[in-house]
Amino acid sequence: MRRTSSPHRVCGIEFDRFRLSVSASSFGNRLASVGREIRVTEVLKLGALALERISPSQFGCAANKVAVDQPIDGVGEKPLRTVLPPMKALGVVASLRLHWPEYLMEVAEMGLYLFLTCLFATLLQHPASPIRNLIPSGILRQATMGVAVGTAVFAIAVSPWGKQSGGHFNPAITLAFYRLRKVDFWDALFYGAAQFFGATSGVAIANFILRGTPAHESVRYAVTLPGRYGNGVAFTAELAISFSLMATVLFASNHDNFARYTPYFVGALYAIYITFETPLSGMSMNPARTFGSAFRASYWHALWLYFLAPTLGMLLAGEVFLRARSGVGPYCAKLHHANNKRCIFHHGYRATEIQNF
Repeated sequence: MRRTSSPHRVCGIEFDRFRLSVSASSFGNRLASVGREIRVTEVLKLGALALERISPSQFGCAANKVAVDQPIDGVGEKPLRTVLPPMKALGVVASLRLHWPEYLMEVAEMGLYLFLTCLFATLLQHPASPIRNLIPSGILRQATMGVAVGTAVFAIAVSPWGKQSGGHFNPAITLAFYRLRKVDFWDALFYGAAQFFGATSGVAIANFILRGTPAHESVRYAVTLPGRYGNGVAFTAELAISFSLMATVLFASNHDNFARYTPYFVGALYAIYITFETPLSGMSMNPARTFGSAFRASYWHALWLYFLAPTLGMLLAGEVFLRARSGVGPYCAKLHHANNKRCIFHHGYRATEIQNF
C-alpha cells in the first residue's frame, strides 16, 4: 500500500515525501511543474536545474529530506539513512568569511537572553521594585521568573536569527551537536566564543540600561550558585536538567509529529526548571550564561560546576540518543529547522560512532 503525505517546507523548498516540484522559468522556457514520482538518483539530477534558484545548502537539505523519507526497493518501509556525502569541512578563514552572520546572531541571541534574565531578576528581586512588593511570595516570584525566561527562550529560538543560527545560545548544546557530527570544528569554536562574548555583553548592557541596579546584593547580576545542599547536589541537579533538556531537543526535533514543537518544549522546560530547580543550583544548564553573570559580579565560586555538569549532561544525552537509534545521528543541529533560512550544519541521518564508557 502506497503512503501519502502532505507537503513540507524545509530550507525554503516545498516538497512532499514522493514528489518534488521544480520551476524552470528562469531558464526561459516556462514549465508548469514537475509532479511525477522521483527516485533518489533523480533528486540529485534535479540539482543542476535548481542551482540558479536556490543555494547549495538549501538543495542539499531538501534532497536529504526527500531521500530519507523515500522508501527503497527491497527494504520495505525502511528509509535511506545516508544520501549525500558529508560536506567538506571549511577552514578557519572560510568559516569566518561564509558563516560570520550566524556567529553574530549567536552573540545577539545570547546577549538578549542575559539582558532579559538580568532585567527579570531585577524587577522581581530588587527591594525597590514595585513588582517585588506586588508578589510577596518567593515561590510565586520564582514561577513568574520561570515563565518570563521560558517565554524569552522560546521567542529567541523562533526568531528569524534563531531559525538561521539554530538557536543554540549555549556552548554545551553546540558541543553536543559537534560530537554528533552536525557542526564543524571551526563553527563550534566560533559559536562558543560568540556565546561567551554575548553573555558578558548582555549583562553589561543590562547594568548600563538599568543604572547599576542589577549589582544590588538581592540581584547580583542573576548569578547562579549552589543551594544550601552544597556542590554535590548542585552538580547532580545541573547534570540531570541538562541531560533532560538535550534529550528533549534531540528526540523531539527528529520526530515527524513533534519536530515543529521543539522550541515550545525547550521554553516549557526552562520555565519548570527555574521554578522548581533554582533552589538546588541556581538553574544554569549553560556555561556561558553562568560566566556572563559571574564575570560582571566577580563571583567565581563553584564555576567549574556550571562548566562541567551541563556539558557532561548534554554529551550523555547525545550518547543515549545514538544508542536508542542504533548509531543514527540527528537530522540537523537546529532547534527549529523547517523554515526558509539557510543552514550551515550537516543534514541527513548518518551513522555516528557510539562511545563506550
